Amino acid sequence: MNLHPRRLPAEWEPVSGVLLAWPDTDTDWRHDLAAAQRCVAAIVRELSQEQPVLLAVNNLAQARRDLLAYGVDPAVVRLYQVPINDTWTRDYGPITVLQRPDGQMQETPLLLDWVFNGWGMKFPADRDNLVTRRLAVAGAFARTPMETVPFVLEGGSIESDGRGTVLTTAQCLLDYNRSPNADLAVLEQRLRRYLGAERVLWLQHGRLIGDDTDAHIDTLVRFCDPETIAYTVTGDPDDEHYSCLQALQQELRELRTAAGDPYRLVPLPLPSALYAADGHRLPATYANFLITNHSVWVPQYGVPEDHQAFSAMIGLFPGRSIRGVDCLPLIHQHGSLHCITMQLPEGVIHDETEHAHE
Repeated sequence: MNLHPRRLPAEWEPVSGVLLAWPDTDTDWRHDLAAAQRCVAAIVRELSQEQPVLLAVNNLAQARRDLLAYGVDPAVVRLYQVPINDTWTRDYGPITVLQRPDGQMQETPLLLDWVFNGWGMKFPADRDNLVTRRLAVAGAFARTPMETVPFVLEGGSIESDGRGTVLTTAQCLLDYNRSPNADLAVLEQRLRRYLGAERVLWLQHGRLIGDDTDAHIDTLVRFCDPETIAYTVTGDPDDEHYSCLQALQQELRELRTAAGDPYRLVPLPLPSALYAADGHRLPATYANFLITNHSVWVPQYGVPEDHQAFSAMIGLFPGRSIRGVDCLPLIHQHGSLHCITMQLPEGVIHDETEHAHE
């Protein structure tokens, strides 16, 4: 049991909405815009049937026209005109913790606005770094309080079991361009202070070729419940990922739950190699699934392993449907479903939340 006054909820806990951003000519999607918009529109359309969808857009009028063109009624989406550099809301959107103020038993949400610097200053992020606070000013999160955190942290770099255990990768969090001069002890202190982490499990192995994020945990390893972990692996010794993913698998076998038991490990296949037009390999992964209130959405890439990954997820989330989502267009910008979404836990937004802001 987590006795800290705040905790990072697990992603299978109730959500009040999902945040995305709309690709347009002012984002990195300008060279393959139609495919990107078609893909994101399909995701928005499906997700909006289960819970509210918030959409950050550069141009409100144009976004409405685009959505209509792809068969999405703008009235079912909460649109907010806030400037964006790119669409990966997982990494610049709010990270929500649940807190118990003054020792109260009732938990209430608190939004954390961390610094986002373009994955260690690789890409422009001046607009994205301001999205969370601009959405808050626009009323997107109702009256949910927000705390500004003066350190870099991306939502895709952390996994929580909801009980005080945070799972992450040393390669990402120790990156000098994110956390200069910080060591594991300093980073753990931050995770304890701001996320209420009681245990931090550091993975030293695993990375997908073509990944811009320096081994985000959500491309490799995910909690399915407090005792179960799904992870990316390949049994093909000729695949260039083989050695590092086998090392990751061995690390996971050595991890223990807070109770001291081994985790139940569920392997997810590595998709068949996909390549960009210039020949570099794309970081496709099934670990980038999204959990919502009634469904688990599994990325699909049009390769034979799609069915294997879908089947592996069945039974891991009782009471939820397993649903496939075409993410092939997304992976061409080195991200997938979890990367392009950020869940907003229960209590963050409400039916009366104002939207469609200029």
